[in-house]
Amino acid sequence: MAAPLILRDVHLPGAPSWWPLAPGWWMVIAAVALLGLAGYLWHRRRSRRRREMAEIFYRALDAAPTPAAQVAAMSELLRRAARRRDRGADRLQGDQWLEFLDRGSKRQDFAQGSGRLLLDGGYRREVDPAQVAQLREIARRRFMQWMGAN
Repeated sequence: MAAPLILRDVHLPGAPSWWPLAPGWWMVIAAVALLGLAGYLWHRRRSRRRREMAEIFYRALDAAPTPAAQVAAMSELLRRAARRRDRGADRLQGDQWLEFLDRGSKRQDFAQGSGRLLLDGGYRREVDPAQVAQLREIARRRFMQWMGAN
């Protein structure tokens, strides 16, 4: 005769361990790490570009011996940067040029402000250094914006 079968109660398995992580969590961690690395590299590249563009701007102005030559250097830099916005922008003259420089800005720094010095400041014998300093700031801001270093 066969031995009687002994039945035992059902045993539940233990709670799952949090380690090692499931494959899905490893993918989430890898995606977050890749996004963080991409963000860091993008920020670093943008910062380097900003430094390079500022260096180009200031090097051109430092090479100019007089305030009038600085105005001419700013005009040249702005005209080169303007070609990135519009191919024919570097050929604009007078008020059309100043209005183009102000386009997209809330203020009218070039057409009605210290930017008017760009019209004839490069040809004057004497230029007020205070006006050149004001022009330098707005020209640098526009140059950096147009060169994609903002």
